[in-house]
Amino acid sequence: MEHIIGDYQNRVNAAAEQGNKYKELLNTYSLYRLGIFALFIVSICIGVSLDDFTIIMLSLVTLSLCFAWVINKQSQFEVLKNYFQNVKTVNENEIGSITTRTNIYHNGRWFVNDKHNYTSDLDIFGDGSLFQLINRAATFPGIAKLAKWLNAPESKNAILLRQQAVSEIGSKNNWRIDIQSHLVFSIKQQKEQIKNLLEYLKIPIELEDQKWLAYYSKVAPYLLLSVIIVAIFYTPLRYFAGLLALVNVRIVLSQTKTVKKTDLIAGKIGESLKHFVSAFKSIENEQWESAYLKTQSGRIKHTETEAISVRVEELSKLINKLNYRLNVVASFILNTFFLWDIRMVIAIENWKKNNQQSLEEAFDVIAEYEALISLASMRINYPDWCFPEIVESETYTIAAKQIAHPLIPVNQRVANDYELTDTHKIDIITGSNMAGKSTFLRTIGINIVLALSGAPVCAESMRVSVMTVLSYMRIKDSLNESTSTFKAELDRLQLLLAAVDSDAKIFFLIDEMLRGTNSVDKYLGSKAVIQQLIGKKGVGMVATHDLQIAELEKQYPDYIRNFYFDIQVKDGEMLFDYKIKHGECKTFNASLLLKQIGINVES
Repeated sequence: MEHIIGDYQNRVNAAAEQGNKYKELLNTYSLYRLGIFALFIVSICIGVSLDDFTIIMLSLVTLSLCFAWVINKQSQFEVLKNYFQNVKTVNENEIGSITTRTNIYHNGRWFVNDKHNYTSDLDIFGDGSLFQLINRAATFPGIAKLAKWLNAPESKNAILLRQQAVSEIGSKNNWRIDIQSHLVFSIKQQKEQIKNLLEYLKIPIELEDQKWLAYYSKVAPYLLLSVIIVAIFYTPLRYFAGLLALVNVRIVLSQTKTVKKTDLIAGKIGESLKHFVSAFKSIENEQWESAYLKTQSGRIKHTETEAISVRVEELSKLINKLNYRLNVVASFILNTFFLWDIRMVIAIENWKKNNQQSLEEAFDVIAEYEALISLASMRINYPDWCFPEIVESETYTIAAKQIAHPLIPVNQRVANDYELTDTHKIDIITGSNMAGKSTFLRTIGINIVLALSGAPVCAESMRVSVMTVLSYMRIKDSLNESTSTFKAELDRLQLLLAAVDSDAKIFFLIDEMLRGTNSVDKYLGSKAVIQQLIGKKGVGMVATHDLQIAELEKQYPDYIRNFYFDIQVKDGEMLFDYKIKHGECKTFNASLLLKQIGINVES
């Protein structure tokens, strides 16, 4: 683990050094830009004092070109500076994820659902969740894609394809960090960012007299430049050059409303498109070996004759050229010579008309890669985790060595072995309070969710068949729905029994059944439920404090298995080993725990 953190720290240091380098270059070129502007003012003063229009015109053209070159270089340096800052951020986040379980990416709270089969009980979404640990998706489609994968199991074939893809990305850490650095900006964007972008592409914006303006904007620069050149040799014509320049500016000002409308919508997405272009290129330019990644990259590498990145880059450049209008000096020069704002609005609209095909598929590819990168981050950060073997079975298989809970820190978690191979069984797990029963149920459940999404699991080895987990653990009452705890438990039991009756292979996790009633009804009800589950060939685990439930093994020796977690009491101190064992628990600790808070229980 230390060498992984050390590698990320080296990347942080290198990125910080590069970021500072381009920051200094930006400051230097800002001085160059100021100097060019000062030279322009000086040339005007000299031209006026000498009454020489030629000096003004030549300096205007020359210094404008220099100014444009400096702005272009600054733009390049700004992009590189931001990129290396993002590289630094991404690597620092990996260090934080490993050491303190923090994450700058979304924790999945949007997908919290107490009525889902297992996500609430197994801490799949929200603060301190599995999603918070693994998510590396910055865009909402990527976040939603990963959430979908964790919400339901995939088919065996889909899981195997994902495993291969995750393994390949796991071997390309430089590539992973690069594309994450291009997309990390999206974390701070609106949830509907990409949806709004796709909708914008469908909104036409028309200029008044657009056909005439399109033609005149093409000839205007040649016309004005010709007049200026002739004016150098024929002085009276310089007044016409000035008049023509004013006419050009007036034409542009007459279209201000439409230009602002375009800028209001497009201006906000120009920078975003730059990042997406870089992400598309990153996918397109990489050589992929796994079938899944080849298929996904093939969806964007070539659409008709051009790759998606080329087409999107065209729009990005057009929008950013429109943004030149935000610089007063550049706007004046460009609109005077080229009717710049009008040319850019027309060019953007033509791009939209010529690219009617939806880009939704392209952004879906980004989402796929973000979800795969999220799973691959576990492969990279926790190399001791394994890819599970997905078993083709009519019955149930969950066999794991040294399986542990991925959300418990490495220095605190305790691993266990567990085996359920090609069979139907119900495991009754008894044990003391805080001995590890609930955690073990969640350990099995959360690793099944990881395994059946295509991710590596927190185990030395694991074999699992495709099944759906259904949990009965954190049963909550609801004042809004006028639901008592016991009613909520009955609803969950009804869901469980109906699910077991369905065609789907259900693996249930039950933690202390029927807590909302008295002890007699609790035992009788729990016993009846388990017997009904046996009759339906249900498979799963039941954790309970009620030792009478463990007696069912004698009645159903071929179906029920007993396991337990115990404690050792030495000098009044409770010692937990959190290791699962075969048989029934004989040691309980409720009275000891009550005694510690001042309540003595009579024997």
